[in-house]
Amino acid sequence: MTAALGLGTYRVRGVEESARTACSDGLVWLDTAPNYATAHQALGPVITDHPRAMVATKTGFFTRQEGEAAVAAGVLTPAEAAAGHSLHPGFTRWQTDRSLGVLGRADIVFVHNPEQAHDDRAVLHARLRAVFSVLEEYATAGRIAGYGVATWSGFQHEAFTVPELLVLAREAAESSEHHLGAIQQPVSLVMARPIALALDGRGQLVQARAAGLLTFGSSPLHGGELLDLATPELADFIRPGSSPAAVCLLAAASCPSLDVVLLSASTPQHWKAAKEAIASPLEPDQLRRVTDVLAQG
Repeated sequence: MTAALGLGTYRVRGVEESARTACSDGLVWLDTAPNYATAHQALGPVITDHPRAMVATKTGFFTRQEGEAAVAAGVLTPAEAAAGHSLHPGFTRWQTDRSLGVLGRADIVFVHNPEQAHDDRAVLHARLRAVFSVLEEYATAGRIAGYGVATWSGFQHEAFTVPELLVLAREAAESSEHHLGAIQQPVSLVMARPIALALDGRGQLVQARAAGLLTFGSSPLHGGELLDLATPELADFIRPGSSPAAVCLLAAASCPSLDVVLLSASTPQHWKAAKEAIASPLEPDQLRRVTDVLAQG
C-alpha cells in the first residue's frame, strides 16, 4: 500500500487555495504549526468549510510575534521567548488554546521537535511527560482528538523511542488508556533510514504502527533539495518515464508502515501531479534496490 497524501503547509504559497484543493478529495490531513505563521492563520476558514478534513497542528516552536504575546501574557519570560521554542506546560496550554482559536479544531497536536528542548534524555523525557499531561487534559475534555510527537532528529539521535513515548503517555494519563495517537518524522531518499528499517520490519514506524499510532512522513523532497540531487538516471531506475520529483515522492510514499506522506504543494497542478505520482506504489523489493543503490553512492 502507498501512504495517503497529506498537505504540509510549511512554506506553502497561497496556502488557502492549496488547502481547498486538497480538501476537495474529502478525507485528507492538513498539517500546520503556529510558527508557520501565515499558513496557520489562513487555514481556519478552509477547515470550517471542510468538516471531513483532518487537522494536525503543533506546539513548541513559535514566531517572534507569538513569543512577544506570550511574554505579555506572563506565560514566558523574555529569555524563554528568545529561545523560540518551549515545552513549558503553561506555554503548551496557552499555545494550544490559541491554535484552537485560529483553526477551530485539531485532530492531533504534535509536540514539535521536542529534542530541541534539552540534550539530557532524563530531563527531556520529564518535560515530554509534563507536556503530554497537558494534552491528555485537552483530549479527555474533548478539545482535541489526540496528540503526537513530530520530530526531525529525535528518533535518529535516540533522544527517545516509540516504546519510551508510549510509557510517558501512560504515565501522563495515569492509565493505559492514553491519547498519544501519532508520530511524524522525515521520510525521503535523503532521510532514508526509516525506509530501510521498515523494509526489514524494524524501526520507529513499524513500532508505532504495531502500537496503533498513525505514522506521518514529512519532507519527502527534503525541502526541495532532492529536486537538484535526484538525477534523470535515478528517476529512470526507480520508475522509467517519471520525473525526479515524482519518483522521490513515490519512494517516500511507498515506505512500509507509513500512513501519510506530507507534501508542501503550492498549486492545484502540483497536488494533482503528486496524487498521480503515488497512485501505484513501488513493490518492497524494488524499493529495497533503490535504498541499496543510494547506500552505495
